[in-house]
Amino acid sequence: MTSIQDSDQRRETDPASKVPHITLMFWAVKILATTVGETGGDALSMTLKLGYAISSIILLAFFFVTLTAQIASKRYRPFVYWLVVVATTTVGTTTSDYLDRTVGLGYVKSSFMLFCGVLLILYIWRRVVGRVEFENIATRKEEVFYWLTILVSNTLGTALGDFVATSAGLGFDGGALVFAGLIVVVAVAHFWLKKVPPSALFWAAYILTRPLGATLGDTLTKPYGEGGLELGRITSSLVIAAFMVMGIVLMSRSQQRRAVRSGEALLD
Repeated sequence: MTSIQDSDQRRETDPASKVPHITLMFWAVKILATTVGETGGDALSMTLKLGYAISSIILLAFFFVTLTAQIASKRYRPFVYWLVVVATTTVGTTTSDYLDRTVGLGYVKSSFMLFCGVLLILYIWRRVVGRVEFENIATRKEEVFYWLTILVSNTLGTALGDFVATSAGLGFDGGALVFAGLIVVVAVAHFWLKKVPPSALFWAAYILTRPLGATLGDTLTKPYGEGGLELGRITSSLVIAAFMVMGIVLMSRSQQRRAVRSGEALLD
């Protein structure tokens, strides 16, 4: 969570960065991506009845295809980037469900294991690269750490969302309110606690938007008896994806306008 001005300064520092500016629209699209990841993953494993293991393998293959396209790209390409994000959320959904239900770890154990996994990746990232970034991602090494962190954090988010909604008994709507409140806390820390490293706040918000999307997705698609609205998983996924595409287009146009204004300012 950083201001547009800070974001522009970082991009001017490294114009080869292959990730987007961090703005409010970024977070809106991220929440939509995590929501469609939840409904899309459930559609594959439950609606189409492929099961968690098979669905995880299919979505993991989709993740590697999109990630290969992202890494092969020489610059930031909005739709390629967000396809990888969606791929990590869908993989996260089915992988988390596989660990929780098929393997039998349960929400608490899997959440703790995945949380430790995120911390370990961030620690190794800092030791290897010297810093943990979220906007200046230009080298191959940073990109690998960046997407690995996202993949594990999105899997963690699914487990956390299910834990709060089910094990803690708050329900899907209650879980959504809890995670939305925590995101507000991170936002307040961004504006008021200047000593907190921006990268720490970014990755905290990134992790929290995943369970928010997961609980919102479950609120839409779960049966009435479980506290959901019982909407179709496939239909919900398509509608959310349409809103996500609109958000990406608007965000891209906004970034292009800022780039033009920045270029004009340099010429002046």
